[in-house]
Parts: sequence; structure tokens; C-alpha cells
Amino acid sequence: MENAASTGELAAIILQSAVAGLLFEHFACKSRRAPVHFVGNALREHNGTNTRRRLRNMVKTPIYMDNHATTPVDPRVLEAMLPYFTDVFGNAASRNHVFGHQAEAAVEEMRGAIGAAIGADPKNVIFTSGATESDNMAIKGVAEFYRERGNHIITQVTEHKAVLDTCKELERRGYEVTYLPVDRHGLIDLDDLRKAIKPETILISVMMANNEIGTIQPVKEIGVIAKKRGVLFHSDATQAIGKLPVHVDELGIDLLSMSAHKIYGPKGVGALYVRGKNPRVRLAPLFHGGGHERGMRSGTLNVTGIVGFGRALQIAVDEMENESARVKRLRDKLEAALKDRLDEVFVNGHPTLRLAGNLNMSFAYVEGESLLMGLREIALSSGSACTSATLEPSYVLKAIGVSDDLAHTSLRFGLGRFNTEEEVDYTADRVVEEVNRLREMSPLYEMAKSGVDLKTMAWKRD
Repeated sequence: MENAASTGELAAIILQSAVAGLLFEHFACKSRRAPVHFVGNALREHNGTNTRRRLRNMVKTPIYMDNHATTPVDPRVLEAMLPYFTDVFGNAASRNHVFGHQAEAAVEEMRGAIGAAIGADPKNVIFTSGATESDNMAIKGVAEFYRERGNHIITQVTEHKAVLDTCKELERRGYEVTYLPVDRHGLIDLDDLRKAIKPETILISVMMANNEIGTIQPVKEIGVIAKKRGVLFHSDATQAIGKLPVHVDELGIDLLSMSAHKIYGPKGVGALYVRGKNPRVRLAPLFHGGGHERGMRSGTLNVTGIVGFGRALQIAVDEMENESARVKRLRDKLEAALKDRLDEVFVNGHPTLRLAGNLNMSFAYVEGESLLMGLREIALSSGSACTSATLEPSYVLKAIGVSDDLAHTSLRFGLGRFNTEEEVDYTADRVVEEVNRLREMSPLYEMAKSGVDLKTMAWKRD
């Protein structure tokens, strides 16, 4: 009987291995990314069914859900870039031989592709090293060139640090900056903007979509106000291009910052659109040395990166409608699963005017950093930013009225092109497990569930 039992066990193991192999081939073919490893049987399983456990064991980890931070290069983009590393390697400014001519032709082709994607004249697309440089170039360039006209700039409190820190630097140089507040969803009040404009105002800088909470600002309405008052309008569209329709003339945008690595392109390359007429925008350059890019941005062009940027944006625009619908469906599924299976969870950002792949949630009575540590196989971002030796709550969440305690419990899920439904199911299961595990250790959660009003409690200090 022992031999028979052993034979039966062996047969079961062989059968399970065969099924696992078939599922591996299915999921590996379905995903563009190479599998890293399988989650082992030691995966913590509190309440899930055997079916759910088996399916979870088939999901490849680590899972990447931080697509607002950066994205993997799309294989089609990499394919377009490869020849420019070794074969077409010339300097685009070398106009006396074929290598330079080929490089220049590639740059101009992609300048045209990017211009077409945003409804702009290609010659007004200036290549940079990324959106941070583009933001600096736009804001500092306008401030210096138009200094005699005025010294007042308007922005808003949830901008990316590339804008906020640039404005802080200009304040140190004697400029005046108004920081507009936002409502609980992250939107500015257009009346606040109208009231803030004065004769000395030379620039309005408001992002198109927020990198933390995904809120989409009313850029078209801002453009109308800026145009009516004769003020230049800059928008950081890093999170928006390739995900939202962008047409600079229709939106009334005079300067637009972009980056490749948020749209499945390479890192280290971006662009700034600078309006050429009605009105013609002039910029003081950040640095000098060669007069490249119409004298606005000196330096040897990153031909390989530019090719990748252009190709990435072409793909993103061509597939925008279908991809946005698919990513939104995955986002909504994840949001619904977490809301259905957990209490005391809150979505940060606008309920509808939000990027399709963005989900920023607060999980009350759970420390976000502890939650991240428990979810090591899933790449996410927390609602805290590590500065010096302390953890500060996100300034974006604080700006929309989220308390420090709740901001510390927040996670940002950034879904993208290569995420799958299986990964969403796995992520929902794991987040629920970890939140429940951490809450079991939380005396505050226990007190809240027993009916204690923690907001009215007077805490004794030693």
C-alpha cells in the first residue's frame, strides 16, 4: 500500500507540474516582459480559496505598478532605437558627411512626429534631457527674457517639484510667485486664477495632469484666461501626453514640457514646445555652447533617445483610445476589489477627471511604508517622501486636505500598458492580506472598530 500511495503522489506531482508548465507558457506568451520567477507555495494565504491560491502561484513577480514614476521601454521602441547605437551613430550637427546627414534626418523625422502628436509646428519642438530641464527652460527662460515686462509668475501648489523648486529659486532672485490652492480633488479654482493675474504677471504654469493623484486640470479654460489677459501659459504635460488628447492651439498652450520615459520610451530625453507665433515666445537659454536647437538649448543631440521618444509617442497616440479604456478597466477593477474587501479606504484625486491608470488610496490605521515593505513583490509608491531622517507626508495629499495621519497610509498604484488582469487580481489579494495583517496589530484600529472616537480623545503625554 505504501508503494501504491507513493506512486499516486508521484503521479499527482507530475500532473501538477504539467499543468503549471502549460499555464507558464500561456502567461509568458501573453506578457511582453520576460518572467522573473514564480511565487512559491510559501505565499501567505489567509482566506483565499484553493483556486485563487493556484492562480496566484502562476503570476510572475515582481509586478510593476509604478508607471507614473517611469515605464519600461516598449519592444517596438527599442527596435527603432537599436540602429542608432551602432550603425547610424553620427552627430546630427555634422553636416559634411553621410553619418551626420542620417542622424539629422532621423532627428527631424521624429521632431515632425512629436509636433504632429501635439498639433504643433515641428520647428517649435526643442529637444531636452527630460521634463525637468524643459520646466526649468520654460520658467527661467521666460522669467529672464521678459524681466523688463514684469516679475510675477502664477503656479499652483500640487505641481511637480521641477516646477515648484524652479519657482522657489526665482523667488530667491527677486521674482514674485503666486501659488494657487486646490480643492479636495486637486483642481484649481479658475476665479482664483483670474484674481491672481496682475499687470506684472508674465507666466502661468499649471500642469495638465498630476503625477500623484492623476487629477486633470482645466487647461483649455486656463489657456483662454491667459490669452485674454496677455499672459504666457506653460503646462507640464509629462503625465498627459500619449494618455490624453493634446493639441497646443486648441488648448491655448504657449509652452509644453514632455518626457519620453513616461510613455514607454527611453530615459534622459524630452522636449519643450515653444510657440513660434501668435504670440512668438522668446526664451533666455539656460546654458550656452554651440547654438543648437535654434539657440535655445546648446548641446549634442541624443539621436538614439530622440528616435525612441518619437516612436514611443507615435505608438501612444495611435493606441491611446484602446489602451486608455483597457487600463481604466483594470484600474476600476482594482479600486472596486479594495473597496469591497476593506473598510476605511479612501480614493485621493478627482473621481472622474483622473488619468486612466492612476489610483491613489489611503488605508486608515496602516502605515504606508510598512504596507510597502509587506508588498515587496509589487512595485508601488507610498504617500510619503523621505527627506533627511524623517518621513514627510506627501505635499500633494496635504494640499487636497488629507490629514498627515491618513497621508502616511497612502499608496499610489500606477497601472500601464503591460499590466494584466491576473496581476490586478494578485495585487488586490496581497494588499487586502497586508492591510488586514497590519490592522490586526493596530490598537487604534481596534479602538475605532469598538466605537471609540479617536478624534476627540485626549492623549496623555509623559
